[in-house]
Amino acid sequence: MHRFRHLCSARLGYQLRFLATRRSLRLTSDGTRFLLFTIGIGVAAVNTGNNLFYLLLAMMLSIVVISGLLSEQCLRRLDFRRHVPDLIMANQPTTVTLSVTNRSPWLPSFSLRLFDVLGGQNLDRGLFVDHLPAQRSVLLSYPILATTRGRLKLEGIRAETLFPFGLFLKRALYRVPAEIPVSPPIRPLSLRFVDELVSEGQGLSLPRRGHGTQLYNLRLYRPGDDSRAIHWMSTARTSRLMVRETEAEDQRRITVALSTVAPDDHEALFEQSVTLVASLLWHLSQKSYPLRLIVHAADSGLGSGSDHLVAMLRLLALCERRSPGSSEKPFVDPLCDLGHDAECGYTVAVMPWSDPALFPPMAVDRMLDAAHIEALTHDF
Repeated sequence: MHRFRHLCSARLGYQLRFLATRRSLRLTSDGTRFLLFTIGIGVAAVNTGNNLFYLLLAMMLSIVVISGLLSEQCLRRLDFRRHVPDLIMANQPTTVTLSVTNRSPWLPSFSLRLFDVLGGQNLDRGLFVDHLPAQRSVLLSYPILATTRGRLKLEGIRAETLFPFGLFLKRALYRVPAEIPVSPPIRPLSLRFVDELVSEGQGLSLPRRGHGTQLYNLRLYRPGDDSRAIHWMSTARTSRLMVRETEAEDQRRITVALSTVAPDDHEALFEQSVTLVASLLWHLSQKSYPLRLIVHAADSGLGSGSDHLVAMLRLLALCERRSPGSSEKPFVDPLCDLGHDAECGYTVAVMPWSDPALFPPMAVDRMLDAAHIEALTHDF
């Protein structure tokens, strides 16, 4: 009984997937001529009563039926899995892989041409599968290019085939949705501007453990510690193995806050601000500074490294501009509460638009308003 229920559920799932894939059938130019010739043979067979005409008509009709059955079989039991990156960058090609599996137990598929479906339109990626045996898979890769920041939504995969005789073009749509965050592009910034931020933040550094020469802490030896870090004087005094930890030479922490409030006529300046913040974070991450990004109510937290940079770029990829009058509630920007904090370190606020009536003075170390943003992004 358990096996019977399993087979029934599997069969039901297959039927639902089959109903979810939309089919379309179109005559090719060769198919149109073939059907017209078939109609002519049928008329001749009826008028003359010649058995050879009837045999030829039956053969031509059977070719039409076989063409429909075989083309349906090529598309019926296909399974698609798209592997997309967690984040891509605007105007930078990225490779996407597509796995195609033939679930048919015996029959192979032939002459498959595959398209990405975006906004209801077919995007030709140059993907073609000549022969896909039963119970086998093939892995295809192709580049994609996003030109704008935001979300790249892929709706599915459309497969088509002319197999076996090229009379009909059979198409099937498979729902394989995918959403890829697209971060803003990284642009070169003025080295003078980046160096000014770093030098201004030197006074807000906090001691932390890392690579350096100054003593940070003494602690007990743990298995796996480097024997060269043993502090022998403390070990002799306490009769226990003590390890010397050093203080990082650079403890500067930088917090970048981006305001997402801007009217409709500041849309272009807002996008420039997002690109500016992404470029600034990238340049600072190359110097291994601990960074923190605040975008409206989203906070990346303080961190460093490539994974933390990807998390911050993801916030910038998904942020949206908000109009000052879009909410019925009293307007309050979370950045207005941003102030000096030793844990945040040096704070930079990027404001593409500000209104003195809505934005009270903020206690930040560096304010980049619309004029500064336009000057810094003039060459973008």
